[in-house]
Order: sequence, then C-alpha cells, then structure tokens
Amino acid sequence: MIGISDIEGVAERIGGHLVRTPTVPSPGLSALLGVPVTMKLELLQRTGSFKARGATAKLLSLSEAERAAGVVAVSGGNHGIALAVMAAALDVKATVVMPRSAPARSVEIVAATGASVRLTDTMGGAFTLAERLREEGFTLVHPFDDPVVVAGQGTVGLEFAADAGELTDVLVSVGGGGLISGVAAALRARRPALRIWGVETEGAQAMWEALAAGGPVQLELSSIVSTLSAPSVSQLTYDHVSALVEEVLVVPDREAVRGCLELAEHAKVWTEPAAGCLLPAARQVVERVGDGARLGLVVCGGNAAAADMRAWTDRFGLH
Repeated sequence: MIGISDIEGVAERIGGHLVRTPTVPSPGLSALLGVPVTMKLELLQRTGSFKARGATAKLLSLSEAERAAGVVAVSGGNHGIALAVMAAALDVKATVVMPRSAPARSVEIVAATGASVRLTDTMGGAFTLAERLREEGFTLVHPFDDPVVVAGQGTVGLEFAADAGELTDVLVSVGGGGLISGVAAALRARRPALRIWGVETEGAQAMWEALAAGGPVQLELSSIVSTLSAPSVSQLTYDHVSALVEEVLVVPDREAVRGCLELAEHAKVWTEPAAGCLLPAARQVVERVGDGARLGLVVCGGNAAAADMRAWTDRFGLH
C-alpha cells in the first residue's frame, strides 16, 4: 500500500515542475446541490489534468540508462499528453500508444511535443503494443499500475487535505484507479473520518466490476469517456480502493455530459466527461448521507474540445 511518506517524498521531488492547483468553494454548485461544495481544480494543472503529476514522478525516478532508452505509455488522452509534454520538458524520448477512439485533439497535442504516436484499433491492443515495446527496452510508464505514479497522483489528495475546509465526502473519478488510490491514501492519512467515493461511467466501470468480482477482471469497453476507459484495473489500485473507498458509483454517459454542462454553467469551469460524471454521483451521495454533507470534488481534467462537446450534446439531446 502507498503510504503518506511515499506521497510526501514525491511531492518534494515534483513540486518545482507542476502547479499547486486551486482548492476553492463553489457557490454555484453549493446552490445546485443544496450542500456546501469545494472543488480541487486539477484541470488547471499542466497539460490540463492530474496526469502530469504521476508522469513527472516516474520520469524523475528514471536512471540515466532508462532516460536514454526512452519511455512508452498507453493512453486514451490525458496520460499520453502528460507524459509527452513532461518528457519533452525533461529531455526524455517518449512513445505514446493510443486507441483510434482517443480524441483527435489529444493525438494532435501528443504529436506536437515531438513524441512518437502509435495508434491501435482498441485500448486492449494499445496495452499489448506497449508491452511489446517494453520488452524491446523502453520503460513503461503505466497510467495506474505503478507505485511511483500512484504516489504522484496522491499529491492531489495531499494538497486537498491541506487547503480545503471541513469536508465529509470526497468524490474522485476512476479509470484504472491511480488517482483515487493515491488521493484516498493521502486523505485517509490526513483526514481519517472522510468518506471517499469513486465514480465511473457505464461501459467503463472496471473498478466496480473488480469490486463485485473480488479482484481485477477484463471489461468490454463501450463508454464515450475514453479517459476513463481502462480495460481492467490493476491489483495495486484494486487493493487501495477496496480498503480505502466507501463505494464506486456508476453513472450513464449522458449524465456525465450533462454534468459537464452543469459545471460550466454553475461552477464556471470547462471540464471533460471524466470530471462531469462527478455531478450525478454527487447527487447520489447527498441523497444517501443527507443535508449534513460537505462535498469535495476532484475536478480531474478539462481536455474536451468544443467539437467533441457539441457532438456529445447532439448525441444525447442535451441542448
């Protein structure tokens, strides 16, 4: 299990490379949900998401030989962007393997850094190709199955615990589980009474399925939310979530997109559906715990293109 000392050590190493993102109360969301809401605005992080933290932590841990050989990552968008940008900043050669379903804008951003982009038909195929490149000598920077990466993501929780006022419940999006594992480890060490809730979208509910099965299982992905679409969680992240998280809630894609629109209107932030899914889940949490809830939302990323948002609102009739 990742300990608070692991997260504190990583925070010291990566601090000079990243943004300490704002933690702010949201009057708009508080009025919308009927309880106090505080946001950790990780969408204002370098590269537009929390992923820069774990990527930087891993890159800074490499030996000279590993730096020279280069790194490879699998990504539906944000992890690849983070690794490509931070690798360029730290002068490390990077290859990013992405499924063709990844947002076109994300592929463009990765390519613009000078990283090599390899496209595959499926996310499962992307992981297979990355594993082959690892065997050829690249260092795999896994998006969630790596203690260093998870500790890097845990710095979000370290900052949230220090900067937020009183909270009862914190909601965190779940893809492969790296963010929630690190955040839960930090928050449980700093604020043991907090309840921590995971949120996934239907068709990308790999952690929900793992908890139901008693361990990681393979999932047939169908969600539009590519940045949450891991084909399975890892044993590392499963162990953390099963031990530290209250429950993982699953919401439809349509409600995740609606959540993006509500965050724009009421919180004045432009998010991607991986963060938009927090709003429908927050309503569920308020229904369960009652009016005494004081919610914290980890707004994980904002890398949604306007064209994508238009397409999603058309698809789901959300005008």
